[in-house]
Amino acid sequence: MAVLAVCAFPIVASYLTYYVIKPSGRNNYGALIDPRLHPIPEARLHVTELDGVASPLSQFKGKWIMLQTGPSDCQQACKDLLFAMQQLRLTQGKEMERIERVWLITDKEPLDTLVMREFDGTNMLRVDGAALSAWLPVEQGGKAEDHLYLIDPLGNLMMRFPKHADPGKVKKDLAKLLKASAIG
Repeated sequence: MAVLAVCAFPIVASYLTYYVIKPSGRNNYGALIDPRLHPIPEARLHVTELDGVASPLSQFKGKWIMLQTGPSDCQQACKDLLFAMQQLRLTQGKEMERIERVWLITDKEPLDTLVMREFDGTNMLRVDGAALSAWLPVEQGGKAEDHLYLIDPLGNLMMRFPKHADPGKVKKDLAKLLKASAIG
């Protein structure tokens, strides 16, 4: 009986673990977004360069896109997100070339040249604010400008990070995605 119990224990334990004790944790920090529910509405966004020349998000296809939104009046929270995107890209080391930083500006007001210089390398594009807020999912009671979004190399919106996200956890998510992805 003892031999039978020793042999049966792993089988019983595996069934118990699989069917009764379900893991509740997850590996990712950011909230996964179903891209079928939020396809990029290129035609409605009317994405343009700062000078008004059309510049669709599809130009970044093949790269991971860290996306931030907000008005041209970039206050401290906006600057903090731009800085975080800059640093998150740098922390990826040799993989950083696979990531583009995009700031979608939701109004037509001029940008502060100091902000433009400070965050050089960030693609600053203008977009229709109403179409943008209709596209991007937000946390309950939040705004799109509170979050950092991630678009995969195929052009699918796939992840949203929370307001005041922990940069260390965001970095881990990015590193996992870049390691697991053969594209971009």
